[in-house]
Amino acid sequence: MLMCVTASHKTASFELLERLSTPTTPIAPLISAHADCVQGAVVVATCNRFEAYVEMDEPVTAAGAVGVEATLLAIEAATGVAAAELDGSYEVIEGADVAQHLFAVASGLESVIVGEGEIAGQVRRALVDARAEGTTSSELERLFQRASETQRGVKNSTALGRAGRSLVRLALDLADSRIADWAQLRVLLVGTGSYAAATLAALRDHGATDIAVHSPSGRAAAFALKHGVRAVTDYPADAASADLVITCTTSMVLSASMLAAPHDGRRMVIDLGLPRNVDPDVAGLDRVDLLDLETIRLHAPLEELQATDAAREVISVAARRFADRGERRAVEPALVALRSHVFELLESEVARSRARGDDGAIEQSLRHFVGVLLHTPTTRAHELAASGRADEYAAALETLFGIDVEPAADPVGPEASARPSLDAAG
Repeated sequence: MLMCVTASHKTASFELLERLSTPTTPIAPLISAHADCVQGAVVVATCNRFEAYVEMDEPVTAAGAVGVEATLLAIEAATGVAAAELDGSYEVIEGADVAQHLFAVASGLESVIVGEGEIAGQVRRALVDARAEGTTSSELERLFQRASETQRGVKNSTALGRAGRSLVRLALDLADSRIADWAQLRVLLVGTGSYAAATLAALRDHGATDIAVHSPSGRAAAFALKHGVRAVTDYPADAASADLVITCTTSMVLSASMLAAPHDGRRMVIDLGLPRNVDPDVAGLDRVDLLDLETIRLHAPLEELQATDAAREVISVAARRFADRGERRAVEPALVALRSHVFELLESEVARSRARGDDGAIEQSLRHFVGVLLHTPTTRAHELAASGRADEYAAALETLFGIDVEPAADPVGPEASARPSLDAAG
């Protein structure tokens, strides 16, 4: 059974999401180690959401409750956020609805800015991380692979991707009303990750030319050389003199004391980090405007209904196919057992026929008869599987023919290696 424990910008505060985004240890391994019935876990954590996708051994009584318990305890151990603090801030999704939800998340339908593209890379990286941590399972692999395929289908067949803007571009659009001439700005970019590259491209699209970069991790020089900007040598001095500071890193890098020096004009600070990179006391400074994720979210544009409806239809079809394939896999062991049983009887009768010296016509008739005989049970198996009743089919075989149906072997190793790898880039 697949399930998802999700806290997002729709259900939780940014302060809580910030705390969930800074675990002291990876959360997925803690979930997986909770009990033998936990088959695997993949965690998607972004500035707008925290989601744990968990596969449970369905025959276990109250598997869903065990999965939620495993997730909440893992969160508390890794972040210090107790289950009581999460009350009312998370939702639990189970069964077929999990695929529908993840496909929508990966396609940008559940983002602050509907249609934004960054989430697709974050979903792909979550699977890559889970593989590295050894916490994936066959069904989670299939789920996340199909999520990426669905996201590409939405992007290629609908206008959603063109309608959605990234957080970076929305932030700069909001800043645009307060900036007279981007070409005259002294801009300081703090951070050198994928968000920094996207921010740099957006700044240049707006006309900014005087751009410097600082990296708390020491990668500024390489980033500056690659992108044709200046690496700062004195971060506090550059931060104090900049007209616009944009932060997109993983730690607190800017406070009011750093901006206390006199400045010849109005300044703006844009904080795109989670956890927040800018101390809230910056907002209290005179002639300094602070845009953080909370403010940006409040100005997110309304959904473009036509593009959204088309995207949700693509997602619904993909989710139905995912569920159908999953149910078909569930009934495959029963079908294999039935066919093995019938063909064993057939070969026994063919051997007796040959021993009596009968010609090949009887053997041909017997094989044709078996094919006709198996057609209806096979069709019925697929119909029952599609309606979630594969277990009834297996029980009927055992009752009628004494056939013991072995559960399907976990194909995560061979299947995972046979699949094309996912691009970890966002």
